[in-house]
Amino acid sequence: MHSTQKWGGIAALINGFAYIIGIGIVFTLLAPFLEASQAEKISFLIEHQNLMALWYLIIYLVAGVWMVPLAIALHHRLQQAHPLLIQVTTAMGIIWATTILSSGMLLVNNIKIIADLQQQNPEQTLAVSTAISAVASGLGGAIELPGGVWVSLISIAALQTKRLPKALNYLGLLIGASGIAMTVPAIAAVGTLFGIGMIGWFLWVGVVLVRTKNIEHRT
Repeated sequence: MHSTQKWGGIAALINGFAYIIGIGIVFTLLAPFLEASQAEKISFLIEHQNLMALWYLIIYLVAGVWMVPLAIALHHRLQQAHPLLIQVTTAMGIIWATTILSSGMLLVNNIKIIADLQQQNPEQTLAVSTAISAVASGLGGAIELPGGVWVSLISIAALQTKRLPKALNYLGLLIGASGIAMTVPAIAAVGTLFGIGMIGWFLWVGVVLVRTKNIEHRT
């Protein structure tokens, strides 16, 4: 079990640092992309294809892949919770990983599609880019329902089993609620709390899982 927990902890830390690096890239190298119009974003994407691909790789593909061992490790750690609760919890973790990976693969593939379309049929580029971005954003980023539900259920299961620190569980409930709340357009801005909160949650969970032997009986 310790090996599973250790790898789960490593996965959580990788996710945390992936988002830190991703946010760092956004506010530095990708700063012009933030306030740009859709047409300007297309030009930026075409001119910086490798940078955009790297960003998508870090925040979507790396994070999505490492979500799987984390979900499995937490399943093993919290398996003393109610059977239905832990089964649904793990399923939601895998669903979230799937949506993250799907969004990332769509965006990476979008780079070549837009670049080629701009050369062959530029008048259609804006419409196609807008459509693809809308789909990718819906899968991961604009609405974090799967992630919010997963973190909430993890926190509830951990409160039942006392296998994670209480403060971490309460933080998880707050973060989870903010992710679920993103489904309401009027308060979608709480997504900032979800994104930043998940970084802290991933890092905290990572440390706890890596140090499993030292916290075995801590509540």
